[in-house]
Amino acid sequence: MSLAEELGGEQGFLSHLVELRDRLLKMLLAVCLLFIPFFIIREELFDWLAAPLSRFLPGNSSLQAIDVTSTFFIPFKLAFFASVFLAMPVILYQVWAFVAPGLYKHEKRLALPLFVSSVALFYVGAAFAYYVVLPLVFKFFIAVAPDAVDFAPDIARYLSFVLTIFFAFGLAFEVPIVTVLIVMLGITTPDNLVKMRPYVFVAAFVIGMFLTPPDIISQTLLALPMWALFEVGIIFSRTVRTRVEEASEARDSMHEAEAEADEAAHAENSGVPGANKNSLTDHLDDAAAKSTKPEDPRP
Repeated sequence: MSLAEELGGEQGFLSHLVELRDRLLKMLLAVCLLFIPFFIIREELFDWLAAPLSRFLPGNSSLQAIDVTSTFFIPFKLAFFASVFLAMPVILYQVWAFVAPGLYKHEKRLALPLFVSSVALFYVGAAFAYYVVLPLVFKFFIAVAPDAVDFAPDIARYLSFVLTIFFAFGLAFEVPIVTVLIVMLGITTPDNLVKMRPYVFVAAFVIGMFLTPPDIISQTLLALPMWALFEVGIIFSRTVRTRVEEASEARDSMHEAEAEADEAAHAENSGVPGANKNSLTDHLDDAAAKSTKPEDPRP
């Protein structure tokens, strides 16, 4: 490798590092800008988060703080997670902007809808958890609590429970994206996915058992949407597979055109004297030409 190529490679690597640093700073700035207002309204934010439980608590019960520092750090932690949650489109956009220049045009047409859909499905999953799953779970837990037990959860454990539910359902609603991706990568086909339906149904309950707290309600409410979204993914994967085949043909034709252009340029340059010279070998070629030049016949 020549010195110029080494310097060019180092400069290209450094430019990528600088771009990565700038995009990480933009992600951090977006989180910080959202964190400030969320921290100011941290009490109202925690009341909103506790609403699915508070509406079912008996009149003499309420959330409690066992640790001394919980009254400050739990709202602080909630404000941070809320800022990251709402800044997720900005964070994923910066990731997309960093990766997109390395993709072909037809690849961008396929990747961009998947990117937007993944963000939207994550938010839909979190909203489903807040408005559907949490009320049902808390209503069931309070109803089956013995009369001698004062149901008063700790705010730290409540926040951990809710964030786990949000994260689990946000990931579970990405099943259509995962299904489409494995078909795009050629790992399987839509027909094979149809044959795997019974196994996916069982796997959905197993995954729900690991991602959710140990109760049958949240496990079932996670497994059934995952199975339904798997069916949706099969439908979309059939359409995407056709586009992937078209994109593959376009990519192959593009590579063939580039190879033909390189061969044509090489053939054209090979027929021109001195076309392959460079500043380091010109003097060698000239010296060789002089040595083969016939001597002057004159006396």
